Amino acid sequence: MTQDRMQLSELLEKAGADDIVRDMIGFVAQRLMELDVDNRCGASHNERSEARTNSRNGFRDRQWDTRAGTVALRIPKLRSGSYFPPFLEPRRTAEKALAAVIQEAYVQGISTRSVDDLVQAMGMSGISKSQVSRLCAEIDERVQTFLHRPIEGDWPYLWIDATYLKVRQAGRIVSVAAIIAIGANSDGRREVLGMQVGASEAEPFWTDFLRSLTRRGLRGVKLVISDAHEGLKAAVRKVISATWQRCRVHFMRNVLVHAPAGQRRMVSALIATIFAQETEAAARDQWRTVADQLRERFPKITRLMDDAEDDVLAHMAFPREHRSKIYSTNPLERLNGEIKRRTDVVGIFPNEPAIYRLVGALLLEQNDEWALQRRYMTLETLAEVGDNPVVSLSAVTV
Repeated sequence: MTQDRMQLSELLEKAGADDIVRDMIGFVAQRLMELDVDNRCGASHNERSEARTNSRNGFRDRQWDTRAGTVALRIPKLRSGSYFPPFLEPRRTAEKALAAVIQEAYVQGISTRSVDDLVQAMGMSGISKSQVSRLCAEIDERVQTFLHRPIEGDWPYLWIDATYLKVRQAGRIVSVAAIIAIGANSDGRREVLGMQVGASEAEPFWTDFLRSLTRRGLRGVKLVISDAHEGLKAAVRKVISATWQRCRVHFMRNVLVHAPAGQRRMVSALIATIFAQETEAAARDQWRTVADQLRERFPKITRLMDDAEDDVLAHMAFPREHRSKIYSTNPLERLNGEIKRRTDVVGIFPNEPAIYRLVGALLLEQNDEWALQRRYMTLETLAEVGDNPVVSLSAVTV
């Protein structure tokens, strides 16, 4: 105990204000492990005792991510059996899925040197096919249950987007689209509603995806937000009969391609005046004014504007409090960014089930996080969109 106090005093003297909490967490965690291992062995380290039932066999290093930062731990190893500190959280679903995908590629003998190095770094050398099979089955069951769960209630807003991944098919490496749909329901909550992988973004693919959502119970959709996919637009008209909002961010990118580099800031500022309007009527008037101002110098831009007015301004017909959330696919773009970051580790997926396994696990985790957050939209503003308005009851005096 005296030695522990000396170590703690030294720690307090050496640590700066920024890292003292992290170092304290590391110190306490290390001592907890030491005490736990002493109890399991029946004796302290280097202590001779007839009550000893096991002994130590070195340490293994592990990084522990905490809210105070990354803590370096030295986890004791035992000569008989194994030891894992109980305060460390087990791997999250997405981490298991990442491990399963990498392991599958590794076992099939198609991993690159970088994947092989990653496997070694993650401590997965010497893995067996039976271990991979068990882990994959565990992930697949959870992910498929999540992706095919019933969809209940009304979903006024639906965001849809695609991200592209590489996968091996029949000995070739091909690019496939993983389309993802998220929605905001009449309770103001966001959820991941579905995911599907396909070789193209043609209308039949989008139609099949939207029909799969409606079969699971999707209803009450008022606005679909996406990029300008003609196949998706046609599928929305055919399956959902909702208004379509063209992503404003993607539209601006398409516009600025046709402006000289030196003029892009000016063009962007002019178009921004449209979206600063308070009402739909004012926005439409400003749209035509800006289009006329640009018509002579930038005919390609004005043709784009003439064709896209209804689609880009569709969100203006909805409550003002919702417009910042529904004018673009940004809520989904952030999720896709995280998916790309995690899938870049794999590089080339060994098969489509591996895509569902990893991406589906990430979507499951995101859905769980949204469930713990505050409402994305308020009930009062959603009442303006839904078919069942909120009724306020006056207080009753007894």
